[in-house]
Amino acid sequence: MKAYTGVDKFIMGVDQALVTVFGSPKTTGRSYPASGCSDEQVSAPDKEQAARLMRINHVGEVCAQALYQSQAMTTRNATIRAKMRQSSEEENDHLDWCAKRIDELGGHKSLLNPLWYAGSFALGTAAGIAGDRWNLGFVAETEKQVVRHLESHLEQLSENDQRSRAIVEQMKTDEAEHATAALKAGGSDLPEPVRKGMQLMSKIMTRTAYWV
Repeated sequence: MKAYTGVDKFIMGVDQALVTVFGSPKTTGRSYPASGCSDEQVSAPDKEQAARLMRINHVGEVCAQALYQSQAMTTRNATIRAKMRQSSEEENDHLDWCAKRIDELGGHKSLLNPLWYAGSFALGTAAGIAGDRWNLGFVAETEKQVVRHLESHLEQLSENDQRSRAIVEQMKTDEAEHATAALKAGGSDLPEPVRKGMQLMSKIMTRTAYWV
């Protein structure tokens, strides 16, 4: 098996970033959760609200890609690297689903996606350099916070918007599994100040992405 150099990893990282932010990432091929659900009973205001929430979710998936890619690059553990890449592929499904739903609702992706990716990549790199225990702990805490966000979105989405709700429900299930897998792989609980800092940054991101 080829041993990748630092330059190789850098080029692959740039390619991944461009595909995530501007292209169509490779998915696992899972079916679209919204298939078979109707939009007929969803009002225009509810569609506008759903588009904003799905934009937030899409930003979250852009950030997730950056985190998984940066942490896969920094870990020295081949098993953990494989797990990160598997989770990254599953998150690509979410990225694709959110983009499709945004298009269906007539919305747009966040104009700040390159910034969100860059910031998350930096955080993931720092976590990876700190060591695998904290690397995995960071993943677990991130996914836990994402699950809470998705639960709040289900409360805000119209009961008639079965297409958006089906997507969010499946995403919530997957994110919870990723958090559990990270802890089982050896992740440590993060210190309270770090968790609080992550929550603050998440609030800034979600409130900004709601509008931009």
